[in-house]
Amino acid sequence: MKQALSPEAAGFKDGTVLEQAVLRFAHEQPQLGQASVARQLQQSGLQISASGVRYIWKKHNLETIAKRLQALTAGDTGVALSKNQQDLLDRSQLTRGLQQEGMAAGEAENGRRSILLNTAAELFAEKGFDRTSMRDIASHAGLLPGSVYHHFSSKTALFLTIHQEGFNTIMARVKAAADEGTDPWDSLVQALSVHIDGMVGDSPPVQRLTGHSLAMTDHPELRDQIQPYREAYENIIRRLIDDLPLRQDSDRTLLRLTLLGASNWVFVWYREGGKTTQEIAQGMVNMVRVGVD
Repeated sequence: MKQALSPEAAGFKDGTVLEQAVLRFAHEQPQLGQASVARQLQQSGLQISASGVRYIWKKHNLETIAKRLQALTAGDTGVALSKNQQDLLDRSQLTRGLQQEGMAAGEAENGRRSILLNTAAELFAEKGFDRTSMRDIASHAGLLPGSVYHHFSSKTALFLTIHQEGFNTIMARVKAAADEGTDPWDSLVQALSVHIDGMVGDSPPVQRLTGHSLAMTDHPELRDQIQPYREAYENIIRRLIDDLPLRQDSDRTLLRLTLLGASNWVFVWYREGGKTTQEIAQGMVNMVRVGVD
């Protein structure tokens, strides 16, 4: 039987301070994965690895999103889950066979498929495509490995499905937001706000992975296969920029790439409690529209 890592082997010291910090994330942001938590703690000056975070979570029976969400709703804590958190928890309960009496088999199947997609998306974002195995995905989803292959023929098929469904969802949200704009500039702000929120907001992992498309550099064949979805998505932003009343000599392609690049980078530096995604999008557009002097 595989033994749990010691705290030192897991990559952290001064367990009391770190343990409290890691458990605070489990309580305040249960949807974040171990790599995201480790990265944020490192940026705040606490040195811990992703495996160190998982060691602490496992010690407290919190190593999966479902367990962290269930812990929030246990007892008399009075914590109310967001809609996305409740959806994730409901799907996880389906996966573990906690089905409501009379639930249709097809609904349970859809629930298992959905939580597999979100679990895989979280692991791909944390560990990368190569370092994530189908066994890892099954374990985190609370399923046997064979159950994963029942829904997806391969890891590649699972990865591509995440991007297809993620891009379709985010495209619909961006289009709807842009349609609410009061003018071309405001439509662009609304679209970028949704784009940023899809990466740093309370979105399912499928949408977050789609937003920043991690783990693709070393896999040109995968990049080529998701490229049509990326192009369809970028065409929405391209049309919004084409509608802007710019000077005739303005480089609209460069403007699009600049705004998308800046929006994608928000994932790296964003912190809860700072500017809202709407304020970030508005600020970015204002800087290219009116300057900063």
